[in-house]
Amino acid sequence: MRLSRIIMALTVGMAVLAAPTAAGAAQPQPAPGTGTPQPPVYPPGPATLAVSPPTVFVGQTATLIGSGWTPGETVIITVSTSPLAAAVPGAEQARRSNGEMVAMAPVSLQRAPQPSPSTIVVTADGAGNFRTTYTPRHPGRYTFRAVGQTSGQVATATLTVLKKHAPPLPVTGDSLSTPMKFGGGLVGAGAVLLLLSLVWRKRHRFGMGAAR
Repeated sequence: MRLSRIIMALTVGMAVLAAPTAAGAAQPQPAPGTGTPQPPVYPPGPATLAVSPPTVFVGQTATLIGSGWTPGETVIITVSTSPLAAAVPGAEQARRSNGEMVAMAPVSLQRAPQPSPSTIVVTADGAGNFRTTYTPRHPGRYTFRAVGQTSGQVATATLTVLKKHAPPLPVTGDSLSTPMKFGGGLVGAGAVLLLLSLVWRKRHRFGMGAAR
């Protein structure tokens, strides 16, 4: 009798202990790896580099604008120059014998050696953007090549720099013909006065002879 009671008590105790475990196992469990949802991580877009404005005169400042770079990365920009093409306004010009102005095309054999490319170092902000300024000192076509030191992305942009020309003095056909006409009038008037003086002298001489 005592043995049966002991066995019954042990059975009831084991059932009480196993009930919470069975209840927990019956509840739906989250799938492995599905905890708190995290926002998706998108790779940065293609890096870009732009110059504003794209054409300036020597001494004016242009702005380099970068976007799509890795946030906080260092971007190194190298600057190289080349002569302007003949069709670009502001390139070197020559005057023909008929007075027509023509652009001079650069000749590769006579091209002066270009200076070593300069370097600009910038840091992208938290959104992967940057802005910096550049002031050219010589005319030509400037090429900017930006390389991200973290992402390895590369972007390029160009800037056309024109030479400042002194405004020419206004020279027109009327401004030249007016002094010539005035000078011609003076010459004609002098000739008439000379003829009148000769005639007066002749008449005066003849008149003096007749009086005698």
